[in-house]
Amino acid sequence: MTFDLVVRGGTVVTAADAVRADIGIAGGRIVALAENLPAEGEVLDAGGLHVLPGGVDSHCHIEQPEADGTVHEESFVTASASAFAGGTTSVICFIPQFRGHPIGPTFDDYRLRARKAMVDYAFHQIVTDPTEEVVEKELPALVAHGVRSFKVFLTYDPLHIDDAQYLRVLTAARRLGAFVTVHCENYHAINFLTERLLARGMTAPKYHAWSRPPVVEREATHRAIALAELLGQPIQIFHVSCAEAAEEIARAKARGVAVWGETCPQYLTLTAADMDRPGFEGAKFMCSPAPRGPEEHERIWRYIRSRVLDVVTSDHCGFSYEGDRGKARHGRAAPFRDVPNGIPGLAARLPILFSEGVAKGRIDITDFVALTATNPARLFGLAPRKGTIAIGADADLVLWDTTKRVRLTNEMMRHAIDYTPYEGLEVTGWPVATVRRGEVVMREGSVQAEAGSGRYLARGPYALPKPLIPFPNGFDPLG
Repeated sequence: MTFDLVVRGGTVVTAADAVRADIGIAGGRIVALAENLPAEGEVLDAGGLHVLPGGVDSHCHIEQPEADGTVHEESFVTASASAFAGGTTSVICFIPQFRGHPIGPTFDDYRLRARKAMVDYAFHQIVTDPTEEVVEKELPALVAHGVRSFKVFLTYDPLHIDDAQYLRVLTAARRLGAFVTVHCENYHAINFLTERLLARGMTAPKYHAWSRPPVVEREATHRAIALAELLGQPIQIFHVSCAEAAEEIARAKARGVAVWGETCPQYLTLTAADMDRPGFEGAKFMCSPAPRGPEEHERIWRYIRSRVLDVVTSDHCGFSYEGDRGKARHGRAAPFRDVPNGIPGLAARLPILFSEGVAKGRIDITDFVALTATNPARLFGLAPRKGTIAIGADADLVLWDTTKRVRLTNEMMRHAIDYTPYEGLEVTGWPVATVRRGEVVMREGSVQAEAGSGRYLARGPYALPKPLIPFPNGFDPLG
């Protein structure tokens, strides 16, 4: 057999095991796994390294248009560079829907933007206005194009939907064989607290956390699960920040509900105290849900180990500190309500999780692979093509030095954002090379792919998240 590339001498790690093997690649796919493969074609030396599947980040906001006419400053080109620098080879990002407008034109525009990507990509469709036209015509058309996941927000202006609208989205997803992801925070509770905080002059970034305590996340998580359970529709709860919300997922799983949970590195490292830094500095750490107290980190790890939270994403949503599109777009005296929410994390995701998890003995390296590649690929219909090292899979690999110690800087992140909230954090474990479909696209921090070389990942029917039956009382409300 002739290979285009042989990755030689590494320890190959999957979600199941770790073995010494060479990897033979041809036509962008893995075609051989064996000891001492012949050096036919290019050889990539992985001696002393672990070879992992390329990361799958199923929660990224990239070059996303907003209702006010602005566009996220992270482009598909810069996001791809950041992904490769951190060992990620596939992302799922978000097509917006603007209330009162059809989805079609926005979908067409976003597909054009994405064609500049170097990383392979799929889409979630945000649904903010599930009208009859959207539900009966536009969502089926999206599914036909391989967009098989819808995202809904239970908070945020102008994105939030009420319970009746959420039920419409769940119903559409069940009929179409789509998956639903949910941002769970209580819209009215947050507005109630925000109004009273601002009325008392409590406007600094630190009060962002005060406006959305764990109870508003817990309540919305419970409600999102209950309504999905009513229709037997599978859902994933995005960016779980606290044990209260994770407990709701655990309880639902125990009674057989088709619900999955996701968390992010910010909920394992950052705290509410970071938003209380001097001046406006705390704005760099503002995201939603807000980072909690330090005691919450170990609680989240407990739910990761118990597999209640079985996907870790970046929720990359970057706004620079400076500039007219950044955190200070309304001035450094702006109240927390007017500061854009979100932090960058594409390149930092894998190193932070490896360091905090594997290097510190909280999880095994096989768990790390499951959390960052295999589980999101399976959950979102990208497996077996993505998320594992196996014959026939795309040759998406990351060569990992498990002992290398690195102090994170913004320059290393390779993103368009002018800061990283993880500046100065020391990590153990680092990606030294990234391979996308058999092509070395990053080596020792140098990204060497061409814009437009990424591929769209259309998704077919799901193997994992299946609707549940029967309905309560045996009554089918969809019939």
